[in-house]
Formats: sequence, structure tokens, C-alpha cells
Amino acid sequence: MTGSVEEFLTARRGTGRPLLVPYVTAGVTPDWTNIVRAYADAGADAVELGFPFSDPMLDGVTIQEAAGRAIAAGTTVRGILDEVATLDAGVPLIAMTYSNLVVQRSVAEFCAALAASGLRGLIVPDSPLEEAGELADAAADAGLDLVLLAAPSSSRARLREIAERSRGFVYALTRMGTTGERGEISEGAARLGRELKELTDRPVLFGFGVSSPARAAELAGHADGVVVASALMRRLLDGARPRELGAYVASLRRALDQGAR
Repeated sequence: MTGSVEEFLTARRGTGRPLLVPYVTAGVTPDWTNIVRAYADAGADAVELGFPFSDPMLDGVTIQEAAGRAIAAGTTVRGILDEVATLDAGVPLIAMTYSNLVVQRSVAEFCAALAASGLRGLIVPDSPLEEAGELADAAADAGLDLVLLAAPSSSRARLREIAERSRGFVYALTRMGTTGERGEISEGAARLGRELKELTDRPVLFGFGVSSPARAAELAGHADGVVVASALMRRLLDGARPRELGAYVASLRRALDQGAR
């Protein structure tokens, strides 16, 4: 795939398509790259790859369990990048990781290694906006889109800064707290989506708590699309194979498309 995450997603959004970015923890199973391919075949617009970390502070129990399984299997950053380098999914691949892994060598080396493997985006949820300058510069130098997170509690001035500095898309959180499947959509989340859409033409995607196809379609109505993580990883941990996970992504795709009509 050539071009940036933002160019790719903006072009797809321009066709009237709600955007869908499913997640998989890299290394969670020996055939995890087949899950990425199944997602792309089922209609994903990009795929988020979680780099397993021993203290994933923003992740709920499901992603923590998936990360623990991957770490127990011997998954390393270098191993993930070697596998990604052989993976041609046809859609952008975005790394999601934590600051500890980024700074083990240097920020510049880490970003360069991601880009060299074929990754096109990066999310580091525990990197504060006020301290993201070095990371943003290193990502830009490597040709990576650094995606920033926006919370419902943020002031309009802070949301404006996040929207201006984010690349690829703006990751809007449905709520404060950790990832996981949830029920109703709060008015705060809906308001966040509307406000970000007023502040930027960059794609806005909701994540955290996208628990079903119906919920995905409802959230997409307040933004440009959704990121789905825990609902997929729970199915994987319960034994779902790549084909079954692809089928679930296809059901999300149908619900999003039907909701946009």
C-alpha cells in the first residue's frame, strides 16, 4: 500500500463509506497475520495492530488477556515487524503501543523501524499531548501518521489542538477509562463526535466500547466510523478462528453501510 493513512481513509470516506478499523493483538495466535487478511477481505479500511505490553494501562481485561497470551508465546517488537514486512493486506496497518516500548531504543529508531516494516500509522495512548512533540516529529520524519486521542472531558481548546496535531484520523473515546465492551452511548460521546467534526476535516473515529454492529452504526452516525477491539479479541480468546473473525467484521461492515443509507 502506498500513501498515508489519512489519504487512504479520507479517499474512502469521500465515497460515502463509514470507516471501519478492527484491531488484533499481534502475536496473540501463531496465525495472527491471517486475521489481518481476513479483516481486510471483510471490508476493513485499516487495521490496528496492538503491540503486546506487560502493563497496558488503557486496556481492559480482554485486551490485557490477549496481550498476556502474546507475551507468553514469546512475541517481541522485532518479531512483529518481521511478520508485518511480509504482510500485504491492501489497507493501512497502524501500530498501537505504549511509551515504554517506543523509548527502549530511541523514538526516531522505533518510528523508522515501524515504517520500514510497512506500517503507516502509530497510536501511543499514554503519550501526553504536552510531551508528544519529539514523537510527532520522529513519526513525521519516518512517514508515519501519529494518531492522537480525544476524550469527552477535553475542553474545546484542547480538542482543537488535538484535531490540528493528529494525523491519519482523530481517535475519539466514547468515555473515560479503559477499553472494553459497553452498552449505551452517552450524550458526552455524541457531543464529542459532533464537536470534532466541526473542528477538523480529518476523519474522526470512535473507539472504546464498540460492542456490536448496531452500536458501531449508531456511533458512526456521530463521526466518520469506528475502531473495534475488545469485541473481536473476546471472540478470539473464546476460540474464534480468522474466518469467523472476518465474518464478524463483515457484519460490522454491513451495519455501517446500512446505517449510512
